[in-house]
Amino acid sequence: MKIIEKTFGILSNGKKVHLYTLKAGDLKLCLCDYGATWTSLTLPSQKGIKNDILLGFTDFGGYLQNNPYMGVTVGRYANRIKRGNFSIDGKTYQLDINNGDNTLHGGNRGFDKILWKSEAYEKGDGIFVRFELDSPDGDCGFPGNVKAVVSYGLTKSNELIAVYEAKADELTPINLTNHSYFNLAGEGSGLIFSHELCLHSSSYVEIDEELIPTGHLIPVLDSAFDFRKSKPIGRDLDDKLTGYDHCFTVDGDPGKLRPCAEVYEAKSGRTMRVFTTQPGIQFYTGNMLKGLPGKSGSIYTKHTGFCLETQHFPDSPNQNNFIPAIFGPGENYHEKTVFSFEIK
Repeated sequence: MKIIEKTFGILSNGKKVHLYTLKAGDLKLCLCDYGATWTSLTLPSQKGIKNDILLGFTDFGGYLQNNPYMGVTVGRYANRIKRGNFSIDGKTYQLDINNGDNTLHGGNRGFDKILWKSEAYEKGDGIFVRFELDSPDGDCGFPGNVKAVVSYGLTKSNELIAVYEAKADELTPINLTNHSYFNLAGEGSGLIFSHELCLHSSSYVEIDEELIPTGHLIPVLDSAFDFRKSKPIGRDLDDKLTGYDHCFTVDGDPGKLRPCAEVYEAKSGRTMRVFTTQPGIQFYTGNMLKGLPGKSGSIYTKHTGFCLETQHFPDSPNQNNFIPAIFGPGENYHEKTVFSFEIK
């Protein structure tokens, strides 16, 4: 196992941005402390060819203009909140509006646009980077002071571990996740439609034309949303459903680490399995990528990467029948996700 730290960039206020390279097993993961971002993940194919499977940018400048949220840690609340408002104990709070009439990924300056405190360390059979930030009361409109800690790392058994923790001194919505875009054939390798996906999910969150939940959970049975048996991502897409950007429920007991997704890419022989304690997983097929310049001359167009963002359901603060995502004194936020890789 090996950890390398170097300077990745300099912010306008003179503060350094650090890039950490972690090597364990067959995996090499690069992380930067601006946005607690995954910048690359490299692993071999069945032919021994090493590819970076994360969409992203060649240098730090790209991450300063990262509108698609590539690789970042999003918060205070991942996904959308309707009209950017919610009520707690009869008091209404108004958040930044940054996605049509709604709030997306925390607002105008969410956790993805902040320089986190960072520290690399070894623990057991793994190597990690711990990221920490303090979000003050009123940050982007959210109540309460929040201390967030996110740890990302690799193990010798080809696992990428993600642990999300937060404490708040007032009741407040918290929903953290990582927003990496994957292409198991390698970033810049074209469309992801032939990737075979299995989701351990019997229902998904119904959304309206603004991608806001209606409050209903819809069974996936006999629909294009049924991934309970592995199938190509593009199999059931048509003129009506041109891509996925939906939160799926994760079967089993929330709070317990359990399987939620498996993806296989035939040409490389790579398989990625995802396990989580979270109640949901947002499956997004890069529908809004429009000719974005990426790494080493790559151009990211629609459907050239996919996201599997483990999380609480979108707009949970306004949906009484969803699993609550309000945390505060006496109830801390703690979630874990594991990405396990195999080459065959």
